[in-house]
Amino acid sequence: YKWSQWFFRKFYDAGIAYREYAPVDFCPTCNTTLAREQVWGDDRHCERCGTPVIKKNLEQWKFRITSYADELIDMLNNIDWPERVKVMQTNWIGRSYGAEVTFRTEQGDALEIFTTRPDTLWGATFMVLAPEHPLVGSVTSDAQRAAVEAYQEQASRMDEIQRGAADKEKTGVFTGGYAINPVNDEQIPIWIADYVMMGYGTGAIMAVPAHDERDFAFATKYGLEIRRVITGPDGATGPLEAAYDSKDTGEMINSGPFDGTPVKGAVGKVTEWLEANELGRGAVNYRLRDWLISRQRMWGAPIPIVYCETCGVVPVPYEDLPVLLPDDAEFKPTGESPLKYHEGFRYVKCPTCGGDAERETDTMDTFMCSSWYQYAYISPYWKSGEPLKADDMPWEKEKGDYWLPVDQYTGGIEHATMHLLYTRFFTKALRDLGVVDFDEPMQRLFNQGMILGPDGEKMSKSRGNVINPDEVVDRYGADTVRGYLMFIGPWDQGGPWDPQAIEGVHRFLHRVWAVVTEDVQLEKPLLDAGSAVDAAQERALERKLHQTILKVTDDIENFRFNTAIAAMMEFNNTLYKARETGVVNTVIWNQAVRDLMLMMAPIFPHIADELWHR
Repeated sequence: YKWSQWFFRKFYDAGIAYREYAPVDFCPTCNTTLAREQVWGDDRHCERCGTPVIKKNLEQWKFRITSYADELIDMLNNIDWPERVKVMQTNWIGRSYGAEVTFRTEQGDALEIFTTRPDTLWGATFMVLAPEHPLVGSVTSDAQRAAVEAYQEQASRMDEIQRGAADKEKTGVFTGGYAINPVNDEQIPIWIADYVMMGYGTGAIMAVPAHDERDFAFATKYGLEIRRVITGPDGATGPLEAAYDSKDTGEMINSGPFDGTPVKGAVGKVTEWLEANELGRGAVNYRLRDWLISRQRMWGAPIPIVYCETCGVVPVPYEDLPVLLPDDAEFKPTGESPLKYHEGFRYVKCPTCGGDAERETDTMDTFMCSSWYQYAYISPYWKSGEPLKADDMPWEKEKGDYWLPVDQYTGGIEHATMHLLYTRFFTKALRDLGVVDFDEPMQRLFNQGMILGPDGEKMSKSRGNVINPDEVVDRYGADTVRGYLMFIGPWDQGGPWDPQAIEGVHRFLHRVWAVVTEDVQLEKPLLDAGSAVDAAQERALERKLHQTILKVTDDIENFRFNTAIAAMMEFNNTLYKARETGVVNTVIWNQAVRDLMLMMAPIFPHIADELWHR
């Protein structure tokens, strides 16, 4: 992992890596941070002890992936990736255009909001802050403090997916505080609600219940004002029974200088007015947050940073990499990395001044290594045992120029918004650092499906539906298992494991063996080359052979392995019938058998190799 640390150093030197406080999931009983996968259930409890999980702020290292947000969206058009992955990444990054507007609290503090609908500002009748918003404490009245703090505690036990679920009932608490709407100087109440999150926008929203479905439901539940500021398509101006959120039809009403303005095109006009009156400005917002890479775990590449009382944050010199993990760390439920309690690892001398210092004891997210691992294959032992330098290359340049970027990559759809997004960011950052001269890590991507249990559910030990591949290989052989996995259905869909269907693949291999080794009962012998044979039958066999070669080649190149195997099965049946009932020319027969072995080799390598040499 020395190269992962080398990349971190390059990112640190370029300002891509930085440190700030960030919330993590924490179990107060086990006294440790938890990965997302270790938080179970709707009540978000620790998988180990069942204790409700809380959020805890820790100082963490991050990468500025948000600096590449526009490129990560726009350059999707340049790569041959599944449309579903492109949509998932686009939505995950969440680019939206609108305006930033500053509201003011009663105490005079600025409350920045981002809205895609500045044309509805006059319809804002309350504000909602994320429970974690830093101004919640100052805007909360004494009378409401207990209720607000109880709600904050409740919200801390949910993750963002749960809080943002469309079907979740919207809840909230009034803070007792108020803000001033800058476009009409009206005082509006400030609430907190868990559907607003610090991880998106500014952590504060203006609520326009007449023209936003979520705000409408919230206002209706809590008896808040619903003020219409856009007419219906028929000019209706009366009370609404549901939110009217059209951006294309209707006119602005109850909107001061913009009364009568067609809503279509109004966003731009209102934004210009906000800028002219210094009330706001046009802005682009992203759902994407910077990549938090710190992990309070033993496994993972150590972050090559030293903290010195004199020098501050000091990166480990390139020539001192790698920083190695110790072999004798103790694992205790302290809530911090075991490395923090390993004195030999933690306490070092500052590489700058030589004074006493401490190492960073967090390790890097394992996605750090998988963001560039494909590049390491071209020269895995490059610079092995040599001191590193800032101007080194992490692989042999000549090989990199020849092989990179990757032409074809195969991976699961579950990686769409993590590994596949991180590796794209990583490549763009390396491009800016002069390490690579291309924009995208993989030109073409194929998503394979998932093999499910016999019950059609995802395999899981808890469900008892896991298939042990070793047992299946012991019974049928590796070639049968390989073939069945590819024959189970379209490669991008997968499907349930069928114990009966694997028997069919096993029988197919037996039939191939029988045909090639002449175990079938022949009614007529093979004829030598030059013998008089039925020309039509000979041409039919050759035609079928060439058709099969064409189909198998095309199917394998396009990941249609199931239909490629079906074509091989069909051709083997043709050979079987030709041997059993017809007169076959030896030359044509041998050519057909050899070509069948070549077609089978990528999927059934062992039997193909054995029969080839026979």
